[in-house]
Amino acid sequence: MTLPDFLTYAIALAIAAAIPGPGVIAIVARALGAGLRPTLPMLFGLVLGDVVYLAAAILGLAYVASTFGTLFVVIKYAGAAYLVWMAIGFWRAGVTAETIDAKADGGGAVAGFVAGLLVTLGNPKTMVFYLALLPTLIDMTAVTMADFTILIAVTFLVLLAVMVPYAGLAGRARIFLRTPRALKALNRFAATCLGGAAVAIAARAG
Repeated sequence: MTLPDFLTYAIALAIAAAIPGPGVIAIVARALGAGLRPTLPMLFGLVLGDVVYLAAAILGLAYVASTFGTLFVVIKYAGAAYLVWMAIGFWRAGVTAETIDAKADGGGAVAGFVAGLLVTLGNPKTMVFYLALLPTLIDMTAVTMADFTILIAVTFLVLLAVMVPYAGLAGRARIFLRTPRALKALNRFAATCLGGAAVAIAARAG
Protein backbone atom coordinates (compact mmCIF):
# COMPACT_ATOMS: atom_id res chain seq x y z
CA MET A 1 0.00 0.00 0.00
CA THR A 2 1.08 3.57 -0.68
CA LEU A 3 0.77 6.70 1.44
CA PRO A 4 -2.27 7.92 -0.58
CA ASP A 5 -3.98 4.59 0.19
CA PHE A 6 -3.48 5.07 3.94
CA LEU A 7 -4.65 8.68 3.72
CA THR A 8 -7.75 7.66 1.79
CA TYR A 9 -8.55 5.06 4.43
CA ALA A 10 -7.96 7.52 7.29
CA ILE A 11 -10.17 10.21 5.78
CA ALA A 12 -12.99 7.79 4.95
CA LEU A 13 -12.83 6.26 8.43
CA ALA A 14 -12.84 9.68 10.11
CA ILE A 15 -15.92 10.73 8.16
CA ALA A 16 -17.73 7.47 8.90
CA ALA A 17 -16.84 7.61 12.61
CA ALA A 18 -17.85 11.26 12.99
CA ILE A 19 -21.37 10.60 11.71
CA PRO A 20 -23.44 10.04 14.87
CA GLY A 21 -24.48 6.44 15.25
CA PRO A 22 -24.88 3.89 18.07
CA GLY A 23 -21.19 4.08 18.95
CA VAL A 24 -21.11 7.86 19.27
CA ILE A 25 -24.39 7.87 21.18
CA ALA A 26 -23.11 5.23 23.60
CA ILE A 27 -19.86 7.14 24.20
CA VAL A 28 -21.65 10.45 24.77
CA ALA A 29 -24.22 8.87 27.07
CA ARG A 30 -21.53 7.09 29.09
CA ALA A 31 -19.51 10.30 29.44
CA LEU A 32 -22.59 12.29 30.44
CA GLY A 33 -23.49 9.80 33.11
CA ALA A 34 -20.04 8.85 34.39
CA GLY A 35 -17.48 11.38 33.12
CA LEU A 36 -14.61 11.10 30.64
CA ARG A 37 -12.24 8.77 32.46
CA PRO A 38 -14.68 5.86 33.02
CA THR A 39 -15.66 6.17 29.35
CA LEU A 40 -12.17 5.36 28.02
CA PRO A 41 -12.48 1.54 28.39
CA MET A 42 -15.67 1.65 26.33
CA LEU A 43 -13.84 3.72 23.72
CA PHE A 44 -11.04 1.16 23.51
CA GLY A 45 -13.66 -1.59 23.12
CA LEU A 46 -15.19 0.33 20.22
CA VAL A 47 -11.78 0.60 18.57
CA LEU A 48 -11.11 -3.13 18.99
CA GLY A 49 -14.42 -3.87 17.30
CA ASP A 50 -13.28 -1.84 14.29
CA VAL A 51 -10.00 -3.75 14.21
CA VAL A 52 -11.94 -7.03 14.22
CA TYR A 53 -13.91 -5.94 11.16
CA LEU A 54 -10.76 -4.64 9.49
CA ALA A 55 -9.14 -8.05 9.94
CA ALA A 56 -12.29 -9.77 8.70
CA ALA A 57 -12.32 -7.64 5.55
CA ILE A 58 -8.69 -8.40 4.80
CA LEU A 59 -8.96 -12.13 5.53
CA GLY A 60 -11.88 -12.63 3.16
CA LEU A 61 -15.41 -11.29 2.96
CA ALA A 62 -17.17 -14.39 1.69
CA TYR A 63 -15.69 -16.66 4.35
CA VAL A 64 -16.52 -14.25 7.16
CA ALA A 65 -20.07 -13.67 5.94
CA SER A 66 -20.86 -17.37 5.56
CA THR A 67 -19.12 -18.55 8.74
CA PHE A 68 -19.81 -15.82 11.27
CA GLY A 69 -23.02 -14.22 9.99
CA THR A 70 -25.20 -15.78 12.71
CA LEU A 71 -22.63 -14.99 15.38
CA PHE A 72 -22.65 -11.31 14.45
CA VAL A 73 -26.45 -11.25 14.74
CA VAL A 74 -26.19 -12.71 18.24
CA ILE A 75 -23.50 -10.17 19.14
CA LYS A 76 -25.68 -7.36 17.81
CA TYR A 77 -28.56 -8.19 20.13
CA ALA A 78 -26.21 -8.86 23.04
CA GLY A 79 -24.76 -5.37 22.58
CA ALA A 80 -28.24 -3.85 22.43
CA ALA A 81 -29.26 -5.70 25.60
CA TYR A 82 -26.16 -4.48 27.43
CA LEU A 83 -26.92 -0.87 26.48
CA VAL A 84 -30.44 -1.30 27.81
CA TRP A 85 -28.98 -2.61 31.08
CA MET A 86 -26.71 0.44 31.29
CA ALA A 87 -29.63 2.74 30.49
CA ILE A 88 -31.68 1.28 33.34
CA GLY A 89 -28.73 1.79 35.68
CA PHE A 90 -28.38 5.46 34.74
CA TRP A 91 -32.14 6.06 34.91
CA ARG A 92 -32.31 4.70 38.46
CA ALA A 93 -29.11 6.43 39.65
CA GLY A 94 -29.27 8.57 42.78
CA VAL A 95 -29.79 12.30 42.55
CA THR A 96 -26.79 13.53 44.54
CA ALA A 97 -23.34 14.27 43.18
CA GLU A 98 -21.82 11.73 45.58
CA THR A 99 -24.12 8.97 44.41
CA ILE A 100 -23.46 9.74 40.76
CA ASP A 101 -19.71 9.67 41.36
CA ALA A 102 -20.10 6.29 43.02
CA LYS A 103 -21.88 5.12 39.88
CA ALA A 104 -19.10 6.42 37.65
CA ASP A 105 -17.38 3.07 37.27
CA GLY A 106 -20.77 1.50 36.41
CA GLY A 107 -19.71 -2.14 36.19
CA GLY A 108 -16.01 -1.44 35.95
CA ALA A 109 -13.49 -0.98 33.17
CA VAL A 110 -13.87 -4.52 31.86
CA ALA A 111 -17.65 -4.18 31.57
CA GLY A 112 -17.26 -0.86 29.76
CA PHE A 113 -14.68 -2.36 27.40
CA VAL A 114 -16.95 -5.32 26.59
CA ALA A 115 -19.89 -2.97 26.06
CA GLY A 116 -17.90 -0.92 23.55
CA LEU A 117 -16.77 -4.05 21.72
CA LEU A 118 -20.30 -5.42 21.49
CA VAL A 119 -21.69 -2.09 20.30
CA THR A 120 -19.20 -1.94 17.43
CA LEU A 121 -19.54 -5.61 16.45
CA GLY A 122 -23.32 -5.23 16.40
CA ASN A 123 -23.34 -1.91 14.52
CA PRO A 124 -24.47 -2.35 10.89
CA LYS A 125 -22.81 0.96 9.96
CA THR A 126 -19.44 -0.49 10.94
CA MET A 127 -20.15 -3.70 9.05
CA VAL A 128 -21.02 -1.77 5.90
CA PHE A 129 -17.89 0.37 6.10
CA TYR A 130 -15.42 -2.49 6.46
CA LEU A 131 -17.16 -5.26 4.54
CA ALA A 132 -18.60 -3.21 1.67
CA LEU A 133 -17.00 0.22 1.41
CA LEU A 134 -13.40 -0.60 2.36
CA PRO A 135 -12.77 -2.90 -0.64
CA THR A 136 -13.66 0.01 -2.92
CA LEU A 137 -11.09 2.27 -1.24
CA ILE A 138 -8.01 0.03 -1.19
CA ASP A 139 -6.80 -3.09 -2.99
CA MET A 140 -7.47 -5.77 -0.38
CA THR A 141 -5.32 -8.32 -2.21
CA ALA A 142 -2.27 -6.05 -1.96
CA VAL A 143 -2.38 -5.64 1.83
CA THR A 144 0.72 -7.11 3.48
CA MET A 145 1.24 -7.87 7.18
CA ALA A 146 3.17 -4.60 7.49
CA ASP A 147 0.31 -2.75 5.81
CA PHE A 148 -2.17 -4.39 8.16
CA THR A 149 -0.14 -3.28 11.18
CA ILE A 150 -0.13 0.30 9.90
CA LEU A 151 -3.88 0.11 9.21
CA ILE A 152 -4.49 -0.96 12.80
CA ALA A 153 -2.45 2.00 14.07
CA VAL A 154 -4.28 4.38 11.73
CA THR A 155 -7.63 2.99 12.88
CA PHE A 156 -6.69 3.48 16.53
CA LEU A 157 -5.47 7.04 16.04
CA VAL A 158 -8.36 8.16 13.83
CA LEU A 159 -11.05 6.77 16.10
CA LEU A 160 -9.44 8.32 19.17
CA ALA A 161 -9.18 11.67 17.38
CA VAL A 162 -12.88 11.52 16.50
CA MET A 163 -14.36 9.97 19.65
CA VAL A 164 -12.35 11.62 22.45
CA PRO A 165 -13.72 15.10 21.69
CA TYR A 166 -17.28 13.71 21.84
CA ALA A 167 -16.58 12.10 25.21
CA GLY A 168 -14.60 15.09 26.49
CA LEU A 169 -17.34 17.60 25.71
CA ALA A 170 -19.98 15.34 27.26
CA GLY A 171 -17.86 14.82 30.36
CA ARG A 172 -17.26 18.56 30.69
CA ALA A 173 -20.99 19.24 30.38
CA ARG A 174 -21.57 16.84 33.24
CA ILE A 175 -19.10 18.74 35.47
CA PHE A 176 -21.06 21.96 35.06
CA LEU A 177 -24.33 20.28 36.05
CA ARG A 178 -23.67 19.46 39.69
CA THR A 179 -26.99 20.19 41.38
CA PRO A 180 -29.05 17.13 42.38
CA ARG A 181 -31.90 18.13 40.06
CA ALA A 182 -29.56 18.68 37.10
CA LEU A 183 -27.73 15.42 37.75
CA LYS A 184 -30.99 13.50 37.85
CA ALA A 185 -32.08 15.03 34.54
CA LEU A 186 -28.63 14.36 33.08
CA ASN A 187 -28.69 10.71 34.11
CA ARG A 188 -32.10 10.26 32.57
CA PHE A 189 -30.98 11.97 29.38
CA ALA A 190 -27.95 9.64 29.26
CA ALA A 191 -30.25 6.66 29.86
CA THR A 192 -32.48 7.79 26.99
CA CYS A 193 -29.45 8.09 24.69
CA LEU A 194 -28.26 4.61 25.62
CA GLY A 195 -31.74 3.20 25.06
CA GLY A 196 -31.88 4.94 21.70
CA ALA A 197 -28.53 3.44 20.71
CA ALA A 198 -29.82 -0.01 21.71
CA VAL A 199 -32.94 0.43 19.57
CA ALA A 200 -30.83 1.67 16.63
CA ILE A 201 -28.62 -1.42 16.81
CA ALA A 202 -31.47 -3.89 17.19
CA ALA A 203 -33.68 -2.32 14.50
CA ARG A 204 -31.14 -2.02 11.70
CA ALA A 205 -30.75 -4.79 9.22
CA GLY A 206 -27.49 -6.67 8.99
